This record gives sequence, C-alpha cells and structure tokens, in this order.
Amino acid sequence: MAPPAMAPPFCSDHYPGGSHPGSDHTPRKDPPTSKANLAPLNTVRRGRRFEALAEAFLHERGWRVLERNVRFLRKESDLVVEKGGIVVFVEVKGRSGPAFGHPLDAISRRKRQAISVAARAWIARSDFRARSYRFDSVSVGLMPDGSFDVEHGEGAWTE
Repeated sequence: MAPPAMAPPFCSDHYPGGSHPGSDHTPRKDPPTSKANLAPLNTVRRGRRFEALAEAFLHERGWRVLERNVRFLRKESDLVVEKGGIVVFVEVKGRSGPAFGHPLDAISRRKRQAISVAARAWIARSDFRARSYRFDSVSVGLMPDGSFDVEHGEGAWTE
C-alpha cells in the first residue's frame, strides 16, 4: 500500500483523554473530506486508511518503512519500520470517536503472540540486521470533527 497522496498536516489541538507515558502523541487534521471519505468504508478499507495515516505519522518522525502487512501463516504485523538501526514491528489500531483509549488495550495477548511469530519469521528471512527489535503500537482515532488523533506507544510490549 502506498503512503497517502497528501499527508495530513499536524495541529496543536489537545488530546481529550491525556497521553500515556512514553507515547508520542499528536492530534492531526485531515483534509476536510476525510470524514465523508471514511464514513462509507468497510472495515478492511478503513483499516488500510488508518494504517496509511499511521505510516505517514511515523515517516514524518524519521521512520523508514521496510515492509507493510508482513504475514507468516495467518499471523501478521501491520508495519515494519526502521530508524537508527532499530527495527520496529508496529500494530495499528483505529478507533472511531474520542474514547478510543490506549492502543495496547485493544491488542490481546493472543494478538501480541501472533505478531511476535510474524516478526520472528520476518527476521529469519530478512537480510536487514538491526541493533535491536521492538514492538510498538499506533492508535489512530477518528474524532467527531473529522480530525484524526494519533498516538505512538513505543515498546508497547515485549515477547
């Protein structure tokens, strides 16, 4: 999946629920048509849009995307990104509304294990050698005014 044609600009709006320790959190405004664009989308298309927003968010912070939707058997990691020799396996969670909560809340133990399996498979077949690996989460919340609230949870879990 290609990054969005136009990355939404960031704004300085406050986060209605506060941010979590260790998170990189920035509310963002999307083009005015975003709410209309997302309303009729099915779950898969909406998930792809949330992943594209998460990817743009990480890219703006210097992360380089190595791969998208890494699959091993039925296990998947949404994004594999790298910065400074650190490879991160990212799980993206989208929420509709201001009460979407911390992304880790929506990532079950079973899902974390599945992402770990996909990550180990990626590491085994990849030529990329990193100084370290970790698991992050990115939460993208669709706000009532059509803006998006993005929160990056670094080191969201360990194996």
